[in-house]
This record gives sequence, structure tokens and C-alpha cells, in this order.
Amino acid sequence: MLDAAKAALRKAVRPVTFSGAGLSAESGIPTFREAQTGLWAMYDPMALASPEGFATDPELVVGWYNERRRNVASAQPNAAHCAMAGRQDIVHVTQNVDNLLERAGANDVVHLHGSLDRDKCSGGCGHREDIDLANPLPLRPCPLCGHWMRPDVVWFGEQLPRVGWLRADQLAAEADVFVVIGTSAQVYPAAGLIATARRADAIVIEVNIEPGATPGIQLTGPAGRIVPELLSL
Repeated sequence: MLDAAKAALRKAVRPVTFSGAGLSAESGIPTFREAQTGLWAMYDPMALASPEGFATDPELVVGWYNERRRNVASAQPNAAHCAMAGRQDIVHVTQNVDNLLERAGANDVVHLHGSLDRDKCSGGCGHREDIDLANPLPLRPCPLCGHWMRPDVVWFGEQLPRVGWLRADQLAAEADVFVVIGTSAQVYPAAGLIATARRADAIVIEVNIEPGATPGIQLTGPAGRIVPELLSL
């Protein structure tokens, strides 16, 4: 199966990767539902990652995200990130909100769910600020309109960023090989990109720690082991 996958990639003209939490898990980044540890174990991450949670206790939500940011800052790109970054001919669409692909050297990454290294105004005035993940800022008002600043990530019940989604959808529709890495493909609408690629007759390659249900070429095992071999030229 690996040989077949590599052969498909060698012939590919428009290859795309589509990654999820399993890509960064080997760097020590917990999957979202595992992201509560220590003092945070008493909180439901799906309740904190919501407009309702932020409205109820914005300081708690920002504190929880800042702990996640510090965790990302202390993590390092793993072998899969580095292999993906080494293929500058491949566009990388990711559901992850960390910056490990960019830190590995990837120059074309589409973040469907936003990114932890930015804050935005919760009031919708459009103001954004870059964030030092190692030293994230506490809850503070927007300097333009006075509403609270919040992480620039997609919360439950919110729409995906329009520009990023339209580009990802176009990439999937035009891909000839679509490599799915470390995602259970359960979160929509992002997971629908796999069906879009398949409708376009792309060869779908799935790399996951457990056998997946996605029709196509299945490569079972850790991304850090399989992806470098898969993407080697």
C-alpha cells in the first residue's frame, strides 16, 4: 500500500494534504478533547470553546487558551511536520490551530479553524493582533472598540473563515492526490473536503494511527513514521 501511495504522489500534479490533531499529537499537543489537564480537568473543553462560554467567563476561557498556547510554544515539529514542510510543491490544509507546520518551514498552509498565534476582537470590528505563544497576553479590551479580545480560532457554532474555506474547497476540488493525515474526519464542514476530492477523482491516501473508514489507500501507523517515507522523493 505504501508503494502504491508513493507512486500516486510521484505522478501527482496537484497534491494536497489535509491534517488533523493526530499530526501534532506526536509533538505532545493533546487532541482537543484531551486538552484539559491538571487544574483544567474539571472543565469541558467543548463548553469553553464556544461563544457562550466566553460570554459567561471570558477570563476563564482566555486562561485556558493561554495554557494551550504555552504548550504549543514548548513543543517542537515532529518528523511528519518536517517531511510535509520539505515538500514545497504540496499545499497543506489543516484543522490544527498550532503553528508547527510553519515552524517546520511550510510556506503554504491553510488553517481552517484559525490559529492560536493571533487574537481578534470579539465585537467584530476586525482588529487582530499577533500573539507570542510563550508569553500570551491576558484578557484585555480591543484598543479600537473596547470589546474583549479573544483567540482567533473557530469555536463551536461558528462558521469557518470564508477565505480559508473557499481556498480549501477549491484545492480539494482540483487535487489529483489528497493525503489525509491524523484526522478521524468527524468534524464538519472540514471533513467534507475528503468527499469533494473524491468527487474530483482524486486518489485519497489516509494516514492514521488506527484503520480509517475513508475509501482509498489506507496507511496505518503513526504519522511521524509513515509521512516521511510517504513524502520522500
